[in-house]
Amino acid sequence: MFGYYFALALRSLKRSKVLTALMILAIGLGIGASMTMITVLHVMSGDPLPGRSAQLFVPQLDARPLVRNKSSKDSAPNGNLTWPDAMNLLRAHRADRQAAMASGSAPIRPLQGSLRPFFQPGHYVTADFFPMFDVPFRAGGGWTAQEDEQRARVIVLNAELNRKLFGDAPGIGRTVRLKNTDFRVIGVLDDWYPQPTFYAQVNDRAFGKTDQFFLPLQTALDLQLSFGGNFMCWGNGGDARTSDHCNWLQFWVQLDSPAKAQDYRRFLGDYWREQQAHGRFPRPVDAQLYGLMDWLTRQQVIPSDLRLQLWLALGFLGVCMLNIVGLLLAKFLRRGSEVSVRRALGAQRRDIFLQFGIESAVIGIAGGVLGLGIAELGLLSVRQRPDGYAQLAQMDAAMLLGTFALAVCASVLAGLLPAWRACHIAPALQLKTQ
Repeated sequence: MFGYYFALALRSLKRSKVLTALMILAIGLGIGASMTMITVLHVMSGDPLPGRSAQLFVPQLDARPLVRNKSSKDSAPNGNLTWPDAMNLLRAHRADRQAAMASGSAPIRPLQGSLRPFFQPGHYVTADFFPMFDVPFRAGGGWTAQEDEQRARVIVLNAELNRKLFGDAPGIGRTVRLKNTDFRVIGVLDDWYPQPTFYAQVNDRAFGKTDQFFLPLQTALDLQLSFGGNFMCWGNGGDARTSDHCNWLQFWVQLDSPAKAQDYRRFLGDYWREQQAHGRFPRPVDAQLYGLMDWLTRQQVIPSDLRLQLWLALGFLGVCMLNIVGLLLAKFLRRGSEVSVRRALGAQRRDIFLQFGIESAVIGIAGGVLGLGIAELGLLSVRQRPDGYAQLAQMDAAMLLGTFALAVCASVLAGLLPAWRACHIAPALQLKTQ
């Protein structure tokens, strides 16, 4: 039966080629615009560490003073910690793993004479960073907590920087000069670029290729290397990075069970109250612990203008569907005599409804093919943009299937009203007027 209705649909569409082309074009344009933006948001809102993100958390403490002026707006905490608080949490060892970190950049001075100095972005981290985030190593590994304390001159390179400096062979044991200091390479990563770069501040290279090297945090602080990200201080105590009135460090913990997460939340509240007893943390206790995906949502990783563009694209798809409703209504009602003859020969209303529904689905499939081509062109244009997320705009298998599913659903929904109207044509009256 479906094969018969499919053949009827093809025959009907061939009889009115211009009208069919207009409907396919309308659904193709709407699907193409919508799937372009849906694909961009899909790749941007994905889980950067599948299978591990549920165990990763950001503790939030707020050491800022109270806002005394009622006319001043009190801003939300930015999630960063002061140096003393980060070190206190590290030494407490209340999580399965914990790491403090900050972004930065440094001039690389190649020891090879053929390369000129160049700047590269990197991250200054503590020892647990690599096992906590399950960072893949091509060769070597990270440093130890003891080397953190010793301010060791060691470095981990991302594969891209390793290739630039040493070719295809891992540069384990080789020397890299940052600024005016030599560092020994102890690890080379496997092109590790989680998207988004969740461990960094959102306004600090959230998408695209970022960190090319990793150094011990305390080593970078001792050498006064260039730090990036937000650096917010309050009071009159200066702006030293090790002070207790400047927050600038990101802090992550690994908690392997919900019970451990609950215990850590209680620990944060107790720490807050302990600091209040020492004259710090004047605000009411409000310690927070955000999971990785909740943290990305809170930090608004996806730009608001992209969400607006998605709504505009979906609105355009809605306009296209309304046009298809009108075109299908005109097409189906014009076939009133055909419907009446079939009804007079014994066809039931559900048979007519199914026939026209399959015809709408065929239009949707054809529109999906056109929409897929338009979406690929749209994604190609997105990849030409300078934004960090641009190169991520690739359609995967899920989005490919979603394109056809959306096209068929949209066309079938658009055909519901016309098909229902066609089913309720009075056969006797129609045949009499003929």
